[in-house]
Amino acid sequence: MIWDREFYAGESIARKKGKIKWKICHNAGQLDIYVITLSSNPQNLLDIIPSWEIMQKYYPQADLLVVGIDKGYDNALELAGRIVMDVYDRTGDFHVRDYFLQRQEGNGSKKGSKWES
Repeated sequence: MIWDREFYAGESIARKKGKIKWKICHNAGQLDIYVITLSSNPQNLLDIIPSWEIMQKYYPQADLLVVGIDKGYDNALELAGRIVMDVYDRTGDFHVRDYFLQRQEGNGSKKGSKWES
């Protein structure tokens, strides 16, 4: 699982996002926390996955690029919408996957550009 260096976090958990990330990476239980990733299907924009599902032993975590987390499904939906609108405001299109992948590549030359778990 790769975490975007500047991943989004909902307002209710913004101050605790580092701690929540650590817990997710170490398979500690996180009730009502949802992880927003680039979609596993290139036709879609984002996936919203409950953190408990990612903890499953056989969940394919290797290719996930986490771009946001939030508490509660409704809040995660709103945050996903905000992510899409931020990408649109910055690029003028809805190519969310391309935006985040280019951002990862652009940061690749800098030390600590992405967080892997």
